Amino acid sequence: MTAPRIVLRLLKLPPRLIYAIGLGRIYGRFVLLLTTSGRRTGQRRVTPLQYERIQGNVVVASVRGTEADWVRNLIANPTVEVQVGRQRFSGVAQVDTDAGSIADFIELRFHRHPWMVGGIMRLDGIPRHPQRSQLQAYAGRLALITITPDAPGDT
Repeated sequence: MTAPRIVLRLLKLPPRLIYAIGLGRIYGRFVLLLTTSGRRTGQRRVTPLQYERIQGNVVVASVRGTEADWVRNLIANPTVEVQVGRQRFSGVAQVDTDAGSIADFIELRFHRHPWMVGGIMRLDGIPRHPQRSQLQAYAGRLALITITPDAPGDT
């Protein structure tokens, strides 16, 4: 395992601990826990992710695009489990790599969370007020995942 991968795994611990001690209700406003099945082992893998609720679905983005392990897992098996606060539900994930769709999602997140998303984008070299072409270029390396709950009204 490479050093960056170890660091990424360590970053997953605090959100999981926050949920485990019962503070998921507060933290769940920003971060969900996504459970996928390992593509080779079938073992359950839990990944904390920032999310948005859009038209009854839960939408997340992958900064590593389709190379992220959790994205590769859900490509192999799109059936997932989601925990948002105290709420848990199962659903089906769909991966979208269209730069236009992803740029739309980034604009929505930037509108809803200007300081947080703006800071993340600036760390990636995107200016404070990016042009659409800059967002699309940035979005070209990301992946957008839409999770549709199995039962309507679960989100």
